[in-house]
Amino acid sequence: MLKIGFVGWRGMVGSVLLDRMRDEGDFAGIEVHFFSTSNPGGAAPEGGANARLRDARDIRSLAGCDVVLSCQGGGYTTEVFGELRATGWDGYWLDAASTLRLRGDATLVLDPVNGDLIRERLAGGCRTFVGANCTVSLLLMAIGGLIRAGWVDWVSTMTYQAISGAGARRLAELARQVRHLGECGARLRGASSVEIGAALTDAQRDESFPTEEIGAPLACSVLPWIDRAVENGQTREEWKAGVEAGRILGASAPLKIDGICCRIDALRCHAQALCIRLNRDIPLPEVESALLSGNDWVRLVENTQAATLRELTPAMVANTLEVRVGRLRRLSMGRRYVGAFTVGDQLLWGAAEPLRRMLSILREAA
Repeated sequence: MLKIGFVGWRGMVGSVLLDRMRDEGDFAGIEVHFFSTSNPGGAAPEGGANARLRDARDIRSLAGCDVVLSCQGGGYTTEVFGELRATGWDGYWLDAASTLRLRGDATLVLDPVNGDLIRERLAGGCRTFVGANCTVSLLLMAIGGLIRAGWVDWVSTMTYQAISGAGARRLAELARQVRHLGECGARLRGASSVEIGAALTDAQRDESFPTEEIGAPLACSVLPWIDRAVENGQTREEWKAGVEAGRILGASAPLKIDGICCRIDALRCHAQALCIRLNRDIPLPEVESALLSGNDWVRLVENTQAATLRELTPAMVANTLEVRVGRLRRLSMGRRYVGAFTVGDQLLWGAAEPLRRMLSILREAA
């Protein structure tokens, strides 16, 4: 029976993962020990092997586990991972953070897309498995069938990423921004649309508008910058697309993926507008069939106004495992260009679900 050390189970990703494990009956047949960085000795959640939380910085206690599953964040991984490995511990480290993604001895996990590669690396002795960037995972879940068919030259993706992807503090600040605008709007009954617009804009620009966590007004706005700057004018979030997709796919020549990543005031789910260049003229029905062949969770939405507004929005996809693809059509640039719009829950396939399924793969291999 695998002995699992679970760290970071109270955060957004960790709590979603914990709920999924309970829903799927994953606690049967494994021994789970809950660790804490802030409250060791406190009461552990239901389903664990111990009634009390263990100390997440106790290297000896961590080393007693076959698997350490961390959703605690990159700072914790940096602090603990190297020290734990230095003791000679050769257990499995599963991580939601980005810290270890580019290590040569780590494998990025998204098994509906790269299950064969994961099992190959596992058989070859890999002991470090890491969840990929959420937008990259959702993109590959959406168009993995096209990529597997070998039809894709490159992808331009413009992302519309929910604030929950930036963490609970920023989500809470968005709620404060919305309340601020709501209170302003409540004082404008009977005003004209021009007066309302001007008042709300003034409110967004006022020094009292809460921006300490997000850094700018996001409510009723969009922020076309996520993460820090890297070379060539990209942000790190944009840079991750091609780099991490290549590692997930195990490609010697990484697929060219680039675009602009934006933060929007959606609560949950990341959306992406895609321009896909195919390597030849492929009939649209064959493109649709390839997309559907990618995995069991991709869903096509009819390219009509009614279907799009009913089915292809973050509000309708949140808290589901479906990755929906719509607005699929030939673009005017030429027969080899296809446009699409995709939406998926970044806390599920973008974060928690690949780790949950990797844990199941380890159980099968044990």
